[in-house]
Amino acid sequence: MQYLLLIYSNEADDPQPGTPAFDEMIAGFEAFDKALEAKDAMRGGNALKPVSTATTVKVRNGKTVTTDGPFAETKEVLGGYYVIEADNLDTALEFAAKIPCVTWGSVEVRPIMTYD
Repeated sequence: MQYLLLIYSNEADDPQPGTPAFDEMIAGFEAFDKALEAKDAMRGGNALKPVSTATTVKVRNGKTVTTDGPFAETKEVLGGYYVIEADNLDTALEFAAKIPCVTWGSVEVRPIMTYD
């Protein structure tokens, strides 16, 4: 079964590029990617640009409205995701617990619905 691992954090808490903490975080993600690949669990994933680059689209009464920024006002924002293959939810949760920024952010694990 496939699962979506949604990575959330407060961008203010994230290590900043050019710092040793950032380099350590990137190395952690690279190691995590390799661990997923070694178990043939990686199906995809990417980091997202900062929330300041987001645009929200709504259609109400036939009118399209766009707003700069995310849909909800919140401190923790979606920063990236993985699509993985796992035998069950417990295995998906084990993978999620190994994502480097889970120690200051959170990871939402959602089964992917398929229409076969």
